Amino acid sequence: MAQPLMPHATASWLVDNTALSFEQIAEFCGLHILEVQAIADDMAATKLTGRDPVRAQELTLAEIEKGQNDPDYRLVMTKGPEQVRRTKGPRYTPVSKRQDKPDGIAWIIRNHPEVTDGQIGKLIGTTRTTIAAIRDRTHWNIANIVPKDPVTLGLCSQRELDAVVAKAAKAAGLEARTDDRLDGDRAALIQELRDQRDQSARDAEAALNPTSDDEKPAFIDPFKK
Repeated sequence: MAQPLMPHATASWLVDNTALSFEQIAEFCGLHILEVQAIADDMAATKLTGRDPVRAQELTLAEIEKGQNDPDYRLVMTKGPEQVRRTKGPRYTPVSKRQDKPDGIAWIIRNHPEVTDGQIGKLIGTTRTTIAAIRDRTHWNIANIVPKDPVTLGLCSQRELDAVVAKAAKAAGLEARTDDRLDGDRAALIQELRDQRDQSARDAEAALNPTSDDEKPAFIDPFKK
């Protein structure tokens, strides 16, 4: 399915300017729903500048209206200008993140042994030789490799990782696991913020409207010795 040229910026605009559900926005932009939630909660690494998909001729107002009226409706992208895509060569990874690849590979090998070397290579953008060296612990820097989630490292998106794991599990005859790692943390964070907000409101109300003599500040007579 075709995706917007700038999916994260487009998702930011749709969150701020429409009543579409997070699931609809994630599906249209090719993102994981948690990524859309992070954008909506301003928890993304940087505040994104929204990109209007209507002005970019990737979506029509009528299509947005259909989505807002029906939460089960899936937005259909308008054919826009041709996007420039790499058709050959390994997956590109920024120089600043290339040193994190072994950690991401080690994490997948440990947590999803059903994923093949070929799938890891396409997902992370590495070679079978490197993967094999990490598997049999002959990698030149094996002593310093620490398994880390490739999504957290920025080597791939959660949606891409979930798709690879599901495909590998299906091929191996296993039941794909549901990724609920962030559910508990998110719920705890939201509850903590709510508790802090409620406590602040109670403190402010108590300071403005004392309800008993014990809460009123004691009067000190300046002339009494």
